[in-house]
Amino acid sequence: MNKQSKKKILYIITKSNWGGAGVYVFDLATNLPKDRFETVVAFGGSGKLKEKLEASGIRTIQIGRLGRDISLLDEFLVFFNLLKIIRDEKPNILHLNSAKAGGLGALAGRIYNLSNTFLCIFLKDGKYKLKTKIIYTVHGWTFREERPYAQNALIRILSWLTIAFSDATITVSEKDFVDSPNLFLKRHVVIIKNGIGKIEFKNREFLRRGIFKMSGLPQKKNRVCLGTIAELHKNKGLSYAIEAMADTVNETSNIVLFILSEGEERKNLEKKIKDLGLGEKVFLPGFVENAAQYLPAFDIFILPSIKEGLPYTILEAGAAGLPVIATSVGGIPEIIDDMKTGILIRPRQPKELVRAIKFLIENKEKAAELGKNLSDKVAREFSLEKMVRETIALYG
Repeated sequence: MNKQSKKKILYIITKSNWGGAGVYVFDLATNLPKDRFETVVAFGGSGKLKEKLEASGIRTIQIGRLGRDISLLDEFLVFFNLLKIIRDEKPNILHLNSAKAGGLGALAGRIYNLSNTFLCIFLKDGKYKLKTKIIYTVHGWTFREERPYAQNALIRILSWLTIAFSDATITVSEKDFVDSPNLFLKRHVVIIKNGIGKIEFKNREFLRRGIFKMSGLPQKKNRVCLGTIAELHKNKGLSYAIEAMADTVNETSNIVLFILSEGEERKNLEKKIKDLGLGEKVFLPGFVENAAQYLPAFDIFILPSIKEGLPYTILEAGAAGLPVIATSVGGIPEIIDDMKTGILIRPRQPKELVRAIKFLIENKEKAAELGKNLSDKVAREFSLEKMVRETIALYG
């Protein structure tokens, strides 16, 4: 198949950091059959996603001024920048990810298609051969975040418009599908759950030495290691995990928590750790390359999120056979069956997290059972191959 007969996919994502949406874009862009698809990725910023894509031979485009914060001037400039990129690239499929890129990108894509339609009519061509299919993936609805009511009402309306401007919308969980604001456009919304490929884990003791080296903490065999991989963002509820540690160390002095990743909440989390006297119990090593490979170093994986889509990190923890404690938000209950494949707790409830941690420490056989059950479920229901196959079918 020659290059002209390939379908060009232009992925657009708000930020180039290595979070769930970034992993999703990377996995699709690098796993589509190269003889059928040409992939290009555009994003705001210059983070790890950019580095990983370019190392994998994927062409990237940086979008100036595109970021999470809202600014009318920036949004105006970003919109016309997106329109220019779409006109230059002429993709067969425009695949949008995250709220900001989704809203502005869907509008730009729709205007691009309309302008081509009018051009065809003016030239009496009659063939809409330049029409781009617009697909938007929801990685957890942003109107579920903690904001004033008026802001979330506006975001809900904008989400409604994004779906209306798109030809199809993907939700990564059943929860997001149910919460979709476009009830009368439900036919435009499909569920394609996240999936992961095979992870080659190294020896547990080797990984534990690496984890303790990051923290500068002496390694002891009897230490209980809690771990999570989560962007340092308010949505991840990490401050509640730190509060839980303050109570847990009173009962289990040999327990430590590692939070692998980076983000805007670092200073606030560091202050909380210091204020609670947890400097030798909670560690923030920052971004760790291939962080998922360190999962076997942990005894228990926690994810105390306030808002989620369908988190990759729980799937990766399952692949490592770890017992998981997570909040029952977003698509997490679709992965974790309470007391069958993990433990579910309510968000913003550090005391529930304390009780769940204590239970797993005291019931090692049950912890191992939960980890094994989750591993089986992830292998059975959340494969990368399945996610890619279903997405290709939607591309048409």
